[in-house]
Amino acid sequence: MRIEKTSNLGSFVWSIAEILRGDFKQSDYGKVILPFIVMRRLDCILEATKPYVLEAAKSLPEGIDDETRDMILFGAAGDKIRVYNTSRFTFTSLKGQDPGQVHDNLIDFITGFSPNVRDIFLDKFRFTEALKRLKDGGILWQVFERFCAIDLHPNHVSNIEMGYLFEDLIRRFSEISNETAGEHFTPREVIRLIVELLLANDHAALTGTGIIRTVYDPACGTGGMLALTEEAMTALNPKVRVELFGQELNGESFGICKSDMLVTGHNPEQIAFGNTLTEDAHLGKTFHYMLSNPPYGVDWKKYQDPIRAEHETKGFDGRFGPGLPRISDGQLLFLLHMISKMRDDEQGSRIGIVMNGSPLFTGGAGSGESEIRRWMLEKDWVEAIVAMPTDLFYNTGISTYVWLLNNRKPSARRGKVQLIDASSERFWKSMRKSLGSKRREIPEAARHEIVRIYAEMLNGDGPYGEFSKIVDREDFGYREIRIERPLRLNFQATPKRLARLAEEKAVQKLEIGERQELLDALAHNLPTQSFTNRDAFEKVLTRALKGVGGKIGAPLKKAILSALSERDESADICLDANGKPESDTQLRDHELVPLNDDWRDFVAREVTPFVPDAWVDENYRDDRDGETGRVAYEINFNRYFYKYVPPRPLAQIDCELKQLEAEIAGLLKEVAA
Repeated sequence: MRIEKTSNLGSFVWSIAEILRGDFKQSDYGKVILPFIVMRRLDCILEATKPYVLEAAKSLPEGIDDETRDMILFGAAGDKIRVYNTSRFTFTSLKGQDPGQVHDNLIDFITGFSPNVRDIFLDKFRFTEALKRLKDGGILWQVFERFCAIDLHPNHVSNIEMGYLFEDLIRRFSEISNETAGEHFTPREVIRLIVELLLANDHAALTGTGIIRTVYDPACGTGGMLALTEEAMTALNPKVRVELFGQELNGESFGICKSDMLVTGHNPEQIAFGNTLTEDAHLGKTFHYMLSNPPYGVDWKKYQDPIRAEHETKGFDGRFGPGLPRISDGQLLFLLHMISKMRDDEQGSRIGIVMNGSPLFTGGAGSGESEIRRWMLEKDWVEAIVAMPTDLFYNTGISTYVWLLNNRKPSARRGKVQLIDASSERFWKSMRKSLGSKRREIPEAARHEIVRIYAEMLNGDGPYGEFSKIVDREDFGYREIRIERPLRLNFQATPKRLARLAEEKAVQKLEIGERQELLDALAHNLPTQSFTNRDAFEKVLTRALKGVGGKIGAPLKKAILSALSERDESADICLDANGKPESDTQLRDHELVPLNDDWRDFVAREVTPFVPDAWVDENYRDDRDGETGRVAYEINFNRYFYKYVPPRPLAQIDCELKQLEAEIAGLLKEVAA
């Protein structure tokens, strides 16, 4: 990869933005520059075969159908691409035309593209609007001339280099418009790591002839992940046939990705436009490899209705059967979508997805996140999770994790999950110049080391013990049991408690006269002593209310008992109608019992010795297995990789404080002098 050339090319293209200053907002620069680059790239590719296409177009018989017409013209344009242009113009010939006609000539050039490309410029880029603004501002010719000076032929700029160019430009446009660059692309060293992890143990399966593999990215952006996956697979076996599939919501990114598929010989119809979560464009399809970097922490409120409807009506027959994450973060929805596209055959499927830390531990027992983790782990699909260095991405410095899933785990990995901590300085280096929030990168040697740790399942016993742990999947699970404590109350008709009773809703609903009669009866008829037994107090209360008019219903009696009581550890236990201790909701607690531990033994060991009157609510059960306690799963990296750093000795801290005091005293003397 010629980084210097791509950087210089990006700087040159970026310099064109200076022409746009004043006529376009900074946030609109990409609407001009990106489609112009795509158009110039296609022009460079098609220029050599343009005479053959024009000749073929003249020779087409009348009444020919669109499909046959496209097939003939695709063939005239070249065997490896699925795009043609029947306009008589090229960028070279346009440059020799009247500058005043450049707008109309460019429109002719755009409409001359095959329908699959023409739609990209007209519908996704909305390029005709940008051209009109350039024309009205009197700068269209200047911009066009600058793009004519760029040679974007594949012989000069490879597809990979074009990917870097788009990456650089999108990052810059996103920075100046405060958009989220991470929604458009992923740093290439991160993609290479994910791809190498996915392929690490599949080299043998990819060798030979007649091998066909499908790759899918549900949030494909400009197609960087798809392109690098194909590059890695063909490097292992040049004869392998790789079919690329994707879907993208952003129109500009979709246009770039589809254009790349067109010029690299892939079927552009396999790249779909739209919202993956609500409009699955590849419904019913399954894939060998899937990888993605979905948006982090983006809510799905505005399109929740179809997602909730699918979850509720289809259950596990749909994509979101296990549960739904909180509305503020849709990362796990993308993962569930990918899981639904796993192949159910001998080869199975492998998934690599980048997410932040939230899917690891967010949500307690019974939550959507926990149920999703539970489902994946109980299905034994989670193969490994790699903690990445911070400051890797252009738009955020947060911690990120690569999840690797496999529905055909090798025997050595069954029932196990490998945790790899690649966040330490061993696996990254600082960049000479930051790019947005990206201050670090993963060197090639470190990338290979991470892949080796994963591929060889290096565990904590060896030299990589501080970076890799092989964990039983059950270790991430626990049962949340409900611990109840008995309700103990004392009762007394003090002025303070009677005033509290007057504010109760049940009392406020009474007529003024009835309300006053009730309060007077309680104030005068109840003894002033404190009762520590509820049954005894209820008997006294019944006698005190005997002369009060109106019926004392259950809601009103409940309000009286509540207002005239206070918690008292020395009081007798309140019993329910069946003579069993009534629980105190304020003292209610929950204990997390590891799945490999019996909750009865746990309570006997960890609860009863300290709170003898506590008991477990055995009606608090799991919805799926019906057992006492609710099952939950969370993955806590710190539990396995935390390194205790002892505090400094007190003598050292005291010495440092004295030195600081002396320095402060010296500074004060200088000020006073």
